[in-house]
Amino acid sequence: MVDGAEANSVPPIEVVGSSHGASPTTSGTNQGDIDAVTELLGRSPKGRFEVMLRSDEGTPMVIANLPLLEDGTPMPTRYWLLDKKLNRRIGQLESTGGVRLAEEAVDPLELATAHATYAAQRDALIPASWTGPRPFGGVGGTRRGVKCLHTHYAWFLVGGDDPVGRWVDNQLALNLPASVSHAARTHEEVPRPQDPGVPE
Repeated sequence: MVDGAEANSVPPIEVVGSSHGASPTTSGTNQGDIDAVTELLGRSPKGRFEVMLRSDEGTPMVIANLPLLEDGTPMPTRYWLLDKKLNRRIGQLESTGGVRLAEEAVDPLELATAHATYAAQRDALIPASWTGPRPFGGVGGTRRGVKCLHTHYAWFLVGGDDPVGRWVDNQLALNLPASVSHAARTHEEVPRPQDPGVPE
C-alpha cells in the first residue's frame, strides 16, 4: 500500500508523441531545448516539457507541459505556443476581438467536445496514485468558451481537433513550411483564404 507522501510525489513521466498519436518532431528534451525554451519564454520553464513542434531551423515552436509541476502544482495548459511571430500575430488577432469572434464562429458543442478531449488527454498523464490537486478545465484551463487563442492554436498545430485552433489558422492564413504547418495534424484541413486578414 502506498502512503500519502509517496502517493503525492510526482514521478518522472516521459512524454512521447502528441496526444493524437502523431510523432513529435524531437525525441526528447536536451539542454539546448531547455536554453531555447527559456529564451523564448523569457524565464526558466516551471516544469518538465517535451518539444512537440520545431521550425525548419530547429527552434522549438510548441511544447507539451506535464500536468503537474515538480512540486505537484497543477498545470492546466498542456500545449504552449513559443513561436514569437505566431504569438505576435495571434496577439494582434486577440486585440481586435478575436476571442469573441472565435466563440461566435465555432459550434459550441464542438468546442465543448474539444475541451473535454483536451482535459481527458492531459489528465491521463497523471498517475492513478496521485491524490493531490489536479489541473482543471480544458484548453487554457477553461471549462467552456475561449480564454486564449494561443493555447487553442498550439494544440491544433500538434494535432488537436480544436475548432478554435482551426479558426485561428484560417484567420492567419499562414504559409508555414510543410515540416511545421500541418504534418502532425490528424484532422481535416480547413480551406484558407487568400488574404491573411491580420497584418504582420
